[in-house]
Amino acid sequence: MAARFEDLLVWQKARELTRVIYELTKAPAFNRDFGLRDQMRRAAVSVMSNIAEGYEREGDTEFGHFLSLAKGSCGEVRSQLYVARDQGYIDADPCERISERAAEVSRMLHGLNNKVRGR
Repeated sequence: MAARFEDLLVWQKARELTRVIYELTKAPAFNRDFGLRDQMRRAAVSVMSNIAEGYEREGDTEFGHFLSLAKGSCGEVRSQLYVARDQGYIDADPCERISERAAEVSRMLHGLNNKVRGR
């Protein structure tokens, strides 16, 4: 296991996902939809924050719980990307690329959670 949560590849990928979501939601189209913009940002931040919080907790059971929460937030990001696409805030291609990033993080979280709970 990594010495710090910052050393976890899944946390690093979640951080990059958050950076991409913030960059996306700086676009003028999102300026009119504060609710969606803020919710997308919160969901992305939640992924990396739950990984960090779970890592810092005592015990694998709690870590697994927070990894599960982070995985749920990945799904939330993906769902919100479709809302943004349906509203015309984002085109199909970038939507798919960012959604795939979130899906990759979700798969990594699933794998790490299995590993943590299996210890």
